Amino acid sequence: MGDVAVGARSGADGEEHRDRSAGPDGPAEDGAATFGNDSPAVEEDSVRDHRSTGDQGQGEPPRQEKKPRSFWKELPILVGIALVLALLIKTFLLQAFSIPSDSMQNTLQQGDRVMVDKLTPWFGSEPERGEVVVFHDPDNWLAGEPTPEANGLQKVLSWIGLMPSVEEKDLIKRVVGVGGDIVECKGTGPLTVNGVALNEASYVYPGNTPCSQDDQGGQFRVEVPEGHIWVMGDHRQNSRDSRYNQADKNHGMVPVQEVVGRAVVVGWPVNRWDYLEVPDTFDQPALNNDASAGAALSAAPQGLALMGAVPLVLWRRGLGGGER
Repeated sequence: MGDVAVGARSGADGEEHRDRSAGPDGPAEDGAATFGNDSPAVEEDSVRDHRSTGDQGQGEPPRQEKKPRSFWKELPILVGIALVLALLIKTFLLQAFSIPSDSMQNTLQQGDRVMVDKLTPWFGSEPERGEVVVFHDPDNWLAGEPTPEANGLQKVLSWIGLMPSVEEKDLIKRVVGVGGDIVECKGTGPLTVNGVALNEASYVYPGNTPCSQDDQGGQFRVEVPEGHIWVMGDHRQNSRDSRYNQADKNHGMVPVQEVVGRAVVVGWPVNRWDYLEVPDTFDQPALNNDASAGAALSAAPQGLALMGAVPLVLWRRGLGGGER
């Protein structure tokens, strides 16, 4: 009987507890729950509602995505970037030059465009025997040569490197002797460097002799000073080169500082694409006398520096100039 009373009391207590948890109209609302799994759900809903209200703000319009710029608005920017890159390439890396004369036939023809490497001189590299190089007029070699008129468009295009300049006084020849070399011509040849005869059949114009028999400079024996080069055209009987400028202030030599760079490729016209290699005759070991061998040794560290620097500048690697 005691057990029954306890059970009844417990049941009554439970029912009374349930009655207190319920409102006058029925069970308590979700927001009034004080235990069980309902409480976390209420907190999540509360936070979610707060964030939603905060995102919209009070009276703020919904955010809109930015519309991309039109192509015509971006075009001037793209053109400007392209022009800057072309100017940098022309100034520091590559430049195209036009060939206006026959002095380098048959290696180069009138109207050819050659690409000139302007990068390596920045690292102290100097011209070597057998290379075809472009250089500034050292002392009025082009005196008396007519300068064509350029219109406004040509001036702009040449400035950005898309056309050869008609105002630059540059020449293009083959390096025959470097600092310390003794270069000599007797009779019709062969041309000798440091007493070693050159076999020039692969590049001298057909029908020309390596040396010219005249009293204007075709017969000579010169020693090239350090920091200078001796240059000759491949069309030997039609080239006003070092031989015929020995009366100038450099005695026909070209200061290395006047060299723009080495012509490496014939880029135009398409049917004349070619790489301008150094002829094999310049690889003769006997050409290197003591002075030139010392110069070669001093240039070796510069070559190593170039090899290390090239990967850093390849991502940034034009046109202009006219030479004879």
